[in-house]
Amino acid sequence: MAIMGDDPGATCTLTSFDQGRSLRLPALSVTVALPDRRTLTAPLDLRPLVVGAGADCDLVLSDPRASRRHCEIRLTEQGVLLRDLGSKNGTLVRDVRVREAFLPPGVPATVGGSEIVVGPAGPAAVLPLSAADAFGEAAGRSLPMRALFARLERAAPTDETLLLLGESGTGKEVLARAIHARSRRKDGPFVVVDCGAIAPNLVESELFGHARGAFTGAAAARPGLLEQASGGTLFIDEIGELPLDLQPKLLRAIEGRQIRRLGSNEWVPFDARIVAATHRNLRARAQDGSFRADLYFRLSVVEVHVPALRERKDDIPLLVERFLVARDPPRALADLPPGALALLEAYDWPGNVRELRNTVARLVLFPELLHEIVGAGPPAPRGAASPEPARPDPPGGAPAGEAPPGPGDARLRRLLELPLPEAREVVLEELERAYVTEKLRQHGGNISHAADAMGVSRQLVHRLIQRHGLRAR
Repeated sequence: MAIMGDDPGATCTLTSFDQGRSLRLPALSVTVALPDRRTLTAPLDLRPLVVGAGADCDLVLSDPRASRRHCEIRLTEQGVLLRDLGSKNGTLVRDVRVREAFLPPGVPATVGGSEIVVGPAGPAAVLPLSAADAFGEAAGRSLPMRALFARLERAAPTDETLLLLGESGTGKEVLARAIHARSRRKDGPFVVVDCGAIAPNLVESELFGHARGAFTGAAAARPGLLEQASGGTLFIDEIGELPLDLQPKLLRAIEGRQIRRLGSNEWVPFDARIVAATHRNLRARAQDGSFRADLYFRLSVVEVHVPALRERKDDIPLLVERFLVARDPPRALADLPPGALALLEAYDWPGNVRELRNTVARLVLFPELLHEIVGAGPPAPRGAASPEPARPDPPGGAPAGEAPPGPGDARLRRLLELPLPEAREVVLEELERAYVTEKLRQHGGNISHAADAMGVSRQLVHRLIQRHGLRAR
């Protein structure tokens, strides 16, 4: 990693003080000078800013030489970190192409034909830090996570609507369950609906329920998930995938605390707290009209950013240790192969904590495949995903008088050491990854064609690509 300057800037770092109870958050802004001389500005806080030509970026560049997601700017304990996101034309600082670099205040970075400058924007803010290194099952000692835990500790006991923003695999549902467990509704139901995993024509019936005869096959009335969550919490995952025509109906339901089932004229009251989550940039979507602004503002009463694992690599040893202790029988860091932890900390984890957890499970099963398992995401060429390399079975002899084990027998024995849910998850993740990789290969990396062949939505394929660190056209 390059350090582009003598000093990343003492005023441009995250700093804890007051014996670790508070966080100093400098007030910074990012300004982009576009080729047509227009400028864009956005504040830089604990949430990274993504710069690029795509409509879902925080700073959208009208620049033909900028990639869709060109670079990311993040505030860290060492300074402002500029990270290229695999752009076509590169990110340059002082005419040097960089992958990652600390960007001092006032020093321009070049993105296509645009220039980016970070500068001060006022006095620093002070944020509380949690004294705990966990919130429910979510764990972390890094400053971003302790700041997140502090906000959730204050918000959880209330009935306010929460919006959790973060990449797939960062643990948004884990946090939602912890919020529910710390609320006055903890004895009520915790109900989950994933808008990205339900066909658009079924979302309305799932959320609001239906009356008997509302559509073909509706032989009996059925309450929706909003009703089923009464007295508890409804977690709406991937709210960004909610069809636009249903968003006014959800807004009315949240505001009025009553719903009308599909095919019915009767209003039914419900009493559920709403916690929503998405990997989308909802603020940008609200601005371009692809998500209703009034619904966004209603959901974001308390809005928090859940850091990606690459933003908090200091937490990797803690997470790995927790995953190992939770196994049956419990394991320790010493049970990992030599050098494993250093490799785990060096990897960028596109699938985030979910990918790390499943990687640890595979390392316990197959320690001899360390270098194949860690970061085994195929370094696919741009335009298509590469198939996962075959994994040889570990050698092993057969007892006298028995036939030698067939292919995969040793692997099966390792899987049998796991509880069924963990073994199922390891196998399903590998199957899912190999399946998506092959479908993308068959269709030349075209997501739309692959989604049609798989019988799922494009949004789900995008999430699977992100989860498994694949690339597509």
